Amino acid sequence: MQDTAAQRYQSLLQWLESIAETHQLDLTSLHSASSDASFRRYYRLNSGDVTRIVMDAPPNQENNNAFIDVQQRLVKVGAKVPEILAYEAEQGFMLLSDLGSQNYYHALQDGMDLKAIQAMYRLAIQELVRMQQADTAGLPVYDATRMLDELQLFEEWYIKQYCKTELTETEKQNLTTVFEKLVADNVQHGQVLVHRDFHSPNLMMPTDASLQPGLIDFQDAVVGPITYDIASMVMDARYTWDEDQQIDWAIRYWQAAHLAGLEIDTDFAAFHRAYEWMSVQRNLRILGVFSRLSIRDGKDHYLDHIPRVNQYLRQVFVRYEDFNSLRRLFDRLENKQTVLGMTI
Repeated sequence: MQDTAAQRYQSLLQWLESIAETHQLDLTSLHSASSDASFRRYYRLNSGDVTRIVMDAPPNQENNNAFIDVQQRLVKVGAKVPEILAYEAEQGFMLLSDLGSQNYYHALQDGMDLKAIQAMYRLAIQELVRMQQADTAGLPVYDATRMLDELQLFEEWYIKQYCKTELTETEKQNLTTVFEKLVADNVQHGQVLVHRDFHSPNLMMPTDASLQPGLIDFQDAVVGPITYDIASMVMDARYTWDEDQQIDWAIRYWQAAHLAGLEIDTDFAAFHRAYEWMSVQRNLRILGVFSRLSIRDGKDHYLDHIPRVNQYLRQVFVRYEDFNSLRRLFDRLENKQTVLGMTI
């Protein structure tokens, strides 16, 4: 039988009391820091003259061993990640160092000027390349089977549940064909550690002289295509970047990845196509995930991002004939009429 939220919070307080003296914790300062799309909850509290983060991650619902494993891999390559100060495995409680309260998304919402944005994203590019040099032995593999499985979320939750639409037999066949082409292309690129959500909410603003952005929410890391995380960053589901900006950062990343000796296309045009195709895979899945978070879990704020994700998809659709059937499908879902290859 699962604990109620109140019971779990009391268990968390009892654990914190047991380590309070060792870590100089001020339990009266404990307050909610954030929650995310999973079952994890985060709190912040004072510890001497600094603050700490408490992560509540129920072990029957979250893979805490994966969090620890990936954290250790990232530490070894010098990435800036939370330090694990204490861990209660049976209940899934962790005490972590605090990387600050402002992530890239918050900074963007605060109206940061263009020069500062460019500086912080160039730092993020360097952190991405650093992260991609981590050891991948034993990580889950983001292979064709897993990609195809994830793409089913698009039909199940976005098309059927969110759009309340049933596909025709021709549309189903076309969708299967596109999925197979997409996955076959995506799996052939260099394999690195993939964060899976390398975008503004999971990049913490630098807080010290290292100027390194902090990385969070990395527990779902896999070994997969080098194209995945750059697509996550430049086509951020939470923030709109125009295509010129996307390409500028992609070129800077591509150059940095080459200098680091990563396995990446030697021709930028080929790499550009590759990460755009990867973005289609990711964004179709995201439409399904965001729809499920709203419909199943009542987290309706994720729907606010669906128009942006659709726009990123359409940006790519118009460039490749392979995605014509997807473009037609989106036209129907959005009640648009396609005439002579143009949407009105």
